[in-house]
Amino acid sequence: MKTVTATEAQNNFGDLLMNAQSHPVSITRNGKEKGVLLSSEDYQDLKVKSLQSAIDAGLNSGVPTPLNMDEIKQKARMALNAKS
Repeated sequence: MKTVTATEAQNNFGDLLMNAQSHPVSITRNGKEKGVLLSSEDYQDLKVKSLQSAIDAGLNSGVPTPLNMDEIKQKARMALNAKS
């Protein structure tokens, strides 16, 4: 993954946005990763995978309960954040 500083990202945002279409770009501040810029297609894929993972976990838990979409979305967000 390509890494740029926050200053470089700010000064070259157009180029950074174009680069993010082909691969994620890590943005650092004071040597620490603070964010990742990725294409909208990659972001949508992550959301779908995370939601599917939450649904699969619920189905495989063996506990029959109604699906609560708000809870599933919250768990999916938490799983996505934990991977970051």
